Amino acid sequence: MDARIKILLSRYQRYVIVALVVCLSISILGFSVKYFSMEQNEKKIETLERALMDLKAAMNIDSVRQFNIQKVMKIIDQHNPSLPSSVKYEIANEIYNMSVKYTNLDVELLCATITYETGGTWNPTATSQAGAMGLMQIMPATGIFLAAYENLTWTNAEEVLYKPTYNIRLGARHLSALIDIYGLEGGLAAYNGGEKQAALWLANNKADGILATETQNYVPAVLKLYNEYQKFSM
Repeated sequence: MDARIKILLSRYQRYVIVALVVCLSISILGFSVKYFSMEQNEKKIETLERALMDLKAAMNIDSVRQFNIQKVMKIIDQHNPSLPSSVKYEIANEIYNMSVKYTNLDVELLCATITYETGGTWNPTATSQAGAMGLMQIMPATGIFLAAYENLTWTNAEEVLYKPTYNIRLGARHLSALIDIYGLEGGLAAYNGGEKQAALWLANNKADGILATETQNYVPAVLKLYNEYQKFSM
């Protein structure tokens, strides 16, 4: 075999090798593109599934919110049907917000407290002989103290405590803190009669004669309303 033929064969072999390398590279690139495309599609599907789950969760939360708001509005209608619908909704919405904010409160307990505190009127400007004001019957001195924690600007008692959303925010904070310390019954007793009296009552196993008559009646009365509202039918 002469040198010329050897050179031609060598070139041919190189061309074959190059062609094989090119084909193999194209195959690998095609597989990589296909794999990358599949991976991207899988990521898109996962993103879509997460978005759908988030949407479903949001819809469920909104359904719970609307159910509770409608329930509170129906309770208000039983006691103060002449209250403007916009005010009813504002009150109901704030009660729901507080039930979410404080895990030891729910809408039924807040409604029971308001019903009893306002003498069944649900009047935002209700005022007791002792000077307690608004839906949750807050004393001005207590209101000033609570407003500082809620970052509410205290102008005067009427402007703050007669505003339903502010009153509920302050009252819910106070009631939640008391229940956290003294439990449900003790917290209600403290809300109505003061912490000292409630602590003494609990220390004596809730014996009769320790709480003031008003507070002694207050605790079971609110709990009775609470039980009724828990069974309240829509």
